[in-house]
Amino acid sequence: MRRLCLILCFMLPISVFAEQVTMQNVRIWAAPDNTRVVFDVSGPVEHSLELLDKPHRLVVDIRNAKISQAIRMAISQPISADKYLKNIRSAERGSSDLRVVFDLKKNIEMRSFLLQPNSQYGHRLVVDLYDENNQKGAIQVMTQADNKRSKDVVIAIDAGHGGDDPGATGPNGLREKDVTLKIARNLANLINQEYGMKAVLIREGDYFLSLRKRIGKARRHKADLFISIHADAFKDPKVRGSSVYILSNRGASSEAAKWLAERENAADLIGGVSLDDKDDVLASVLLDLSQTASLEASIGVADRVLSGLKKLGKTHKKHVQSAGFAVLKSPDIPSILVEMAYISNPEEERKLKGKAYQTKLAKAMLSGLKDYFRNHAPEGTLLASAANQKYVITRGDTLSGIAQRYKVSMNTLRDSNQLKSDRIRVGQVLNIPAI
Repeated sequence: MRRLCLILCFMLPISVFAEQVTMQNVRIWAAPDNTRVVFDVSGPVEHSLELLDKPHRLVVDIRNAKISQAIRMAISQPISADKYLKNIRSAERGSSDLRVVFDLKKNIEMRSFLLQPNSQYGHRLVVDLYDENNQKGAIQVMTQADNKRSKDVVIAIDAGHGGDDPGATGPNGLREKDVTLKIARNLANLINQEYGMKAVLIREGDYFLSLRKRIGKARRHKADLFISIHADAFKDPKVRGSSVYILSNRGASSEAAKWLAERENAADLIGGVSLDDKDDVLASVLLDLSQTASLEASIGVADRVLSGLKKLGKTHKKHVQSAGFAVLKSPDIPSILVEMAYISNPEEERKLKGKAYQTKLAKAMLSGLKDYFRNHAPEGTLLASAANQKYVITRGDTLSGIAQRYKVSMNTLRDSNQLKSDRIRVGQVLNIPAI
């Protein structure tokens, strides 16, 4: 009898003896071209996915798992604007398994993967929902928009982090992903009010975007500059000040820069997608080989943006820093990364939270961008045309008369020449912006 019991025990599945995994939380991130659902679980899980129709739904079966009553009663639900997901519900399956059902708005493609614990999260099961046709459609729409305003200087503004990658968190709870998005939107609004300039927001909401996708979106919009906005953090809460970075392929310019680059580049793994497959390795090599062409322009932009930030107070470093940020490795777009302040510093966290200081930061960055493109506008853009067309003031000329002659507004003429008033002098050379 004792031998029979032992034989029966060995015949039973291992999951019978293993402790049940507990689902601790459910998080949903709706992006324009996909929806990501993250299950926080107490340990590794075995799972399977099955798509069903009439009605459309995705069934996720998780072996040897349970969901706490508190989570079951308050399970996260998608927002109404979610393109793919209508509702999430769960139920026990058999004596030890868990079934989660996604009620869908339409037929979708999906993928799933497991993530190991890191400094921010424990074990996670990630399910992505997407439509293969969405990417193609988005590119067609973007191309039409580009053709319509192809002569603007296009600036891609990348709000760092997002979704299940919150970035750094301040001592009073301010999250980097939230403040970067607010300031990115602020900067975009200011840029779009400028003559000959157009802003493109890389991340428009609270969702995860891989570093390669951020570069890809900027390229599809034919961006002339990529600016990634972040809020710095360090183990010493006394450290403060803004910094501006360009890419360094030979190593960071300081120990802090190296530490920061390692943290920022880990965002892809936090979000759930490793970049170590063959295609990405090849892409990385190509990026490194061709990066030199845009590095000089990156330095020029970074210097002027740093000068703009210096007007707000003491910066962390007097000069532009360099580090190996993966998000700056675009081969054909000058790219900079701005660390606006140290969110780990209580005083700077307080400033970052205020709308007035957010506006000041956006205006400081805009000042640097305008200063650079005033003399280095890409060929074929409205700003380049404005720089090439000159008018020498003669006796009897007035600013209003010149504006009327060239069919430009007084404000545009003032802005193009940095005039603080309408007074002009004989012999003065004016830039005439193209219309």
